[in-house]
Amino acid sequence: MSAGERVRERLVVIGGDAAGMSAASQARRLRGPDELEIVAFERGHFSSYSACGIPYWVGGDVEDRDELVARSPEEHRERGIDLRMRTEVVEIDVAGRRVRAREVDGAAAYWTSYDQLVIATGARPVRPRLPGIDSAGVHGVQTLDDGQALLDSLRAATGRRAVVVGAGYIGVEMAEALIRRGYEVTVVNRGAEPMSTLDPDMGCLVHEAMTGLGVTMVDDAEVTKILAGDDGRVRAVATRDAEYPADVVVLGIGVRPETSLARAAGLPVGESGGLLTDLSMRVRGHTDIWAGGDCVEVHDLVSGRERHIALGTHANKHGRIIGTNVGGGYATFPGVVGTAVSKVCDLEIARTGLREKDARRAGLQYVTVTVESTGRARYYPGSAPMTVKMLAERGTGRLLGVQIVGREGAAKRVDVAAVALTAGMTVEHMTSLDLGYAPPFSPVWDPILVAARKAVGAVRDA
Repeated sequence: MSAGERVRERLVVIGGDAAGMSAASQARRLRGPDELEIVAFERGHFSSYSACGIPYWVGGDVEDRDELVARSPEEHRERGIDLRMRTEVVEIDVAGRRVRAREVDGAAAYWTSYDQLVIATGARPVRPRLPGIDSAGVHGVQTLDDGQALLDSLRAATGRRAVVVGAGYIGVEMAEALIRRGYEVTVVNRGAEPMSTLDPDMGCLVHEAMTGLGVTMVDDAEVTKILAGDDGRVRAVATRDAEYPADVVVLGIGVRPETSLARAAGLPVGESGGLLTDLSMRVRGHTDIWAGGDCVEVHDLVSGRERHIALGTHANKHGRIIGTNVGGGYATFPGVVGTAVSKVCDLEIARTGLREKDARRAGLQYVTVTVESTGRARYYPGSAPMTVKMLAERGTGRLLGVQIVGREGAAKRVDVAAVALTAGMTVEHMTSLDLGYAPPFSPVWDPILVAARKAVGAVRDA
């Protein structure tokens, strides 16, 4: 090698969706093929797609599956990324700086060395070990492959009865999607109310909306087994007290970080099972291994603790930060406040920051207030009710969390609270925020500000 010749490094990426391919794409922008070879492995059929859009594809709002794909494997390859589809990594050799991969439809495995490694293995749906769980017609929904399998199952079903197990974001969204498909839907939920990401008093508003949509809600119930017919296809879901007929079952129980590879390689994981990284998204204790997306734990800016949050927004940011650092720049991911939105028909659901039980777990003393307002001036046509719940720290008045349930315009109002949480604002500071006002968009006192004013009084009284 001549004195002026550069050594080409190899970046290996495990996972071809949001975090992994964002990292690969950003690294490629900053470093050309002569400096950096990029090899990525994806075990599924699709790359760089929106898993969050799957319920809307199943429900018919999105007609074509390919509309959910941001960048195809061919497009990545045209940009100088060697993306190997239907290939899974089965082992990470940290000491040898290599990974062992095999084609999903083949048997042979091979080793690929790396100079830098990105782990973006995502999350896996919770699939409890229940009798009958592997019956035909029982589906988790995490990938486009899962969504396609569910749609195929819906077309193959002879009846129109669906049972959704779990009432979190996926469960609620899939219940609506199946209603739109013309199914009779039952939701079996372990909790007292749907949407455990909300406090129960806010979850009850979601319960009312789902019942109004025609969904049968079964709360405080735990599935004990799945019953199948002689053909091996699901026919019912059983709890301790009853059986619920089903021609298809959707599991919406939640997800866990997919870190089995990382664990086997001896990489550090946290309480929820997610990989632990520093602010640059480098795996702790390893200079050449990075991780991002649904397989990592992130720093909660409000509680100060590490937590697992599976959201595409975070995954794309993680990937861009990793790619910037691998590409020779410098970037960090400071943390999250836990912002998320969803909907049930026209009911919008939003939360950010801590719930009451989160605040108690973090050892924080707090006050709560709940206000009823409207998204527009009350006299303006289309004005609809909105419920805002706010948590503030007792004594300091620091904002701790906000939950909103209402009609049009409710969900994105949570962004104001997310910014306030990130900035560490008190509820008193929030009352002076210069928010936009016009009757078609907001009352003179925006619902967020109404809640902040009431929270100021609660903090003072406490």
